[in-house]
Amino acid sequence: MCYFRPVTRERFGPPHSLVGAVHVAALPGTPRASLALERIVEMAVADARAYADAGLDAVIVENMHDRPYLPRTAGPEIVAAMTMVTAAVRGAIRVPLGVQILAGADHQAIAVAHAAGASFVRVECFAFAHVGDEGIHQSNAAELLRYRKAIGADGVRVIADVKKKHSAHALTADVDVATAAHAAEFFLADGVIVTGVASGLPATPEDVASVARAVHVPVLVGSGITAANLAQYASADGFIVGTSLKRDGDWTQPVDPARARALVTARDALPASRRG
Repeated sequence: MCYFRPVTRERFGPPHSLVGAVHVAALPGTPRASLALERIVEMAVADARAYADAGLDAVIVENMHDRPYLPRTAGPEIVAAMTMVTAAVRGAIRVPLGVQILAGADHQAIAVAHAAGASFVRVECFAFAHVGDEGIHQSNAAELLRYRKAIGADGVRVIADVKKKHSAHALTADVDVATAAHAAEFFLADGVIVTGVASGLPATPEDVASVARAVHVPVLVGSGITAANLAQYASADGFIVGTSLKRDGDWTQPVDPARARALVTARDALPASRRG
């Protein structure tokens, strides 16, 4: 059984930590934008509080509704809005907080996290290139960690996807997921994330277990986790969960507190998940 490694325990908590995904409504300038920023902030805070009240260990704020996403960049309007949202969520909850800015806008995510008091970012293309539905993504570990150092954001942990969802990996077909995770660790990622092929679709338990054996940093599952299948992924240190915790299992809906509590109950039933 894997236990949460010390460097990330300080960010997420005990073994099998649960990280709730706040899917921020479409931000200004994006195709589906329709709400005032104040209302977007209110909705994000409400979802974050629902996760924290249900007993989840951390929250991550993502600009999920900004589709279609720009590859590896985000305009100043997105950075400003995400900073406002993240700061409001930070003020509303006590659990650790992370940031992801799609698609692969990882420098911007670190800047937002550093400015708004978040403690980790989810990074989509840290080691090895891939082809996402936004286009080609080049690895960015060298530039990203130098940027983090330059702005004094060493306290913002980088949790890196490996063989990430919504992507084609023919370029690295000869590199298995465990080897990809080891490369991310070698390039100084603070943790790695294993996913299925798309949001809401599960990773294979075998992939998660092989990554957990291959690295010494924390391993998180980043898609497809439900109360019903959680026990299959007990080799992971943590879980980033969004879709299954929303009303009717629809990622576009608000958090369903009953679903969130059910996931916490399932987690607490795992032998290594004793709280405290």
